Amino acid sequence: MNSILSALAEPNRLKIVELLRDGPLTVGEIADRLGLHQPQASKHLRVLSEAGLVEMQPVANRRIYRLRPQPLLELNRWLASFSRVWEERFDRLDDYLLELQKSDREPDDKP
Repeated sequence: MNSILSALAEPNRLKIVELLRDGPLTVGEIADRLGLHQPQASKHLRVLSEAGLVEMQPVANRRIYRLRPQPLLELNRWLASFSRVWEERFDRLDDYLLELQKSDREPDDKP
């Protein structure tokens, strides 16, 4: 999981993943769309590939990259576990705030 998060922490790599979400692209297409030099794009793609986020398919003299869904599904499951915890905490906070509001509305019994 750490290698996935590290790979996605760099803004250009995150943009590459977002580009590939719409379908496979060559290194040249990725470089052009992001305004990068081809060696820079290749370096970012290598990191994404090592993290398991993308796969490369050679076609003639071109390299076509596409997203691998499995690591993103694993990341989604991991993030969902945090979502459940925070939803439970917010539910408890809501209950507590309702109790506070209720106690503020009740008149004091003191003369």
